[in-house]
Amino acid sequence: MRGGGNMNNMMKQMQKMQKKMMKAQEELYEMTFEASAGGGMVKVTANGKKEITDVAIDEEVVDPDDVEMLQDLIITATNDVIKQVDDKTNDTMGQFTKGMPGGMF
Repeated sequence: MRGGGNMNNMMKQMQKMQKKMMKAQEELYEMTFEASAGGGMVKVTANGKKEITDVAIDEEVVDPDDVEMLQDLIITATNDVIKQVDDKTNDTMGQFTKGMPGGMF
């Protein structure tokens, strides 16, 4: 019977950890991240789900003769904001997967 008690205790611990993980994930999803490029001429905002929620482009950077530069700035800011979300996700959720083989995130 001792083994059964340990198993129940382990299950309770797992359920408790799962609740903490879900709460951390919900909080992460509600966060807002912002990145900019071109000295702030292009700003991209995303949430913790990696959904782009806003793109702000300063009209000074809009040059019909140099569309490629604007595209590069948008790509740079978008990639940076996604990296911020990834880094925060790894920091936040990584605490739950420490020591687990292969991790989860």
